[in-house]
Amino acid sequence: MSVLAVDLPAFETGDERARRAIVADVRRSLETGFVYARHGIEESLLDEAYGMLRSFFALPRETKEGCVVEGSLGQTGYTGLLVETAADSDAPDWKEMLNWGPELEPGHPLRRRFSHRYMDRAFPEADVPGITASLAALHDRLFDLQRRTLRILALGLGVDEGFFESMLRDGPTLTRAIRYPPMQDAPGDHVWAAAHGDINLITALPRATERGLQMQTDDGWLDAAPPEGHAILNTGLMLERLTNGVIPTGVHRVVGEPGSAAERYSVVQFCHPTPWTVLGALPTCIDLEHPLKESPITAGDWLDQTLYDINLGSA
Repeated sequence: MSVLAVDLPAFETGDERARRAIVADVRRSLETGFVYARHGIEESLLDEAYGMLRSFFALPRETKEGCVVEGSLGQTGYTGLLVETAADSDAPDWKEMLNWGPELEPGHPLRRRFSHRYMDRAFPEADVPGITASLAALHDRLFDLQRRTLRILALGLGVDEGFFESMLRDGPTLTRAIRYPPMQDAPGDHVWAAAHGDINLITALPRATERGLQMQTDDGWLDAAPPEGHAILNTGLMLERLTNGVIPTGVHRVVGEPGSAAERYSVVQFCHPTPWTVLGALPTCIDLEHPLKESPITAGDWLDQTLYDINLGSA
């Protein structure tokens, strides 16, 4: 089974036959854990955001560390090199990150109950003027892409097109800018990012400056190669649980050539349901071929456990 490229606008503007075909393609492709979706995000917005992120990561370490947010569990602000560790790896990843998510008003019940999920953004506006507006705009555009993809998938799963909407409203969707330093500088056996599955519903990657992302398939590790203007979307553990394993987690890794002087930049966005969402299997995904596999758990509890497992639980 191969990863397919789909045209989201064609679903939204096409006739019923075109819509059904795109629903089938999204469902079939995500059974690999991956799909390529035409994102429609202006290249100028991506250029601007990536330029500002390069400026941020070029700042002195002590300046970047001024964006560290204590108690955020790596969900807001700066995370330095050799901190995050894939759940099945003993070696931290060779990467540094800037993280941001939605901002809710102080009195919002989600912010009161899950304060470590909804902290204020920590952007280096004084050092990189304009970065706040640029990265906030990119977050919103990527979230729109993820929401639209999940609406299509909902139909493919036999539920209402708006099934995911309520759990996405004010969810702590996390955007992460990542700099992978040259492999020639990596200490020991560290790689850019060891093999892992994401703990969320669906992840979007609109662009990377270098090759390196690989997808785990039945035929082994394959390089991700989306058509121009398409984002890579991969499924997460929460979606696998909701679908009782019908839609598996897209396992992936990021590897650089040993000894290479190239560095890699990417922005990924992890689409999360609200922390109080109960992740229980959809009835349409339970049958004799797919007996119920796991008991329900809240999204917030499972995310906290996973952050602990990947060494961000005390960040």
